[in-house]
Amino acid sequence: MSHTSPTPLSAGKAKALSGRIRVPGDKSISHRALMFGALATGRTSITGLLEGEDILCTARAIDALGCPVRRTGATWEVLGRGVGGLAEPTGDIDFGNSGTGVRLIMGLIAGHDITVRLVGDASLSRRPMGRVLKPLRAMGLEVKGDSKDTLPLTLRGSADLIPIEYRLPVASAQIKSAVLLAGLHAAGATTVI
Repeated sequence: MSHTSPTPLSAGKAKALSGRIRVPGDKSISHRALMFGALATGRTSITGLLEGEDILCTARAIDALGCPVRRTGATWEVLGRGVGGLAEPTGDIDFGNSGTGVRLIMGLIAGHDITVRLVGDASLSRRPMGRVLKPLRAMGLEVKGDSKDTLPLTLRGSADLIPIEYRLPVASAQIKSAVLLAGLHAAGATTVI
């Protein structure tokens, strides 16, 4: 058996690259864009939305909360009802396996005088929601039924949320976003540290 020496590779200066590339939408930004569209008054147009299943679950949730979401070509439109304008859904809101979507929507629900039952698939139903629920409860969100912190959960929001100062126990964009979304409905300053 003979061994050959590896052939060295070399790199040389190349010509400049040029052209156009379309980068897929960002998941985190896509969730938030839909939610801010729901909180705005009137029509919000979103381009570049990531069209993955998690984002589609959030779009369906926003629609179920009374803010129609429609796709026309490459543009998504949300007909927002303004801060405090969400409506109670007629059935459960299913988030599939979207942990970000369900945790952020809890912040939206917190500031509305509505009752919402959130469900998810088997995997999402095993994931804890307590870190998000703790500050939202302190603001006035009510969790109906037993005190578990996994889906399914029935939440009752309040039109009279209490502003809080909350120090995150762990770095979490989901907790921070949920508290700040709820804070939009609280009379006074909500601070996340």
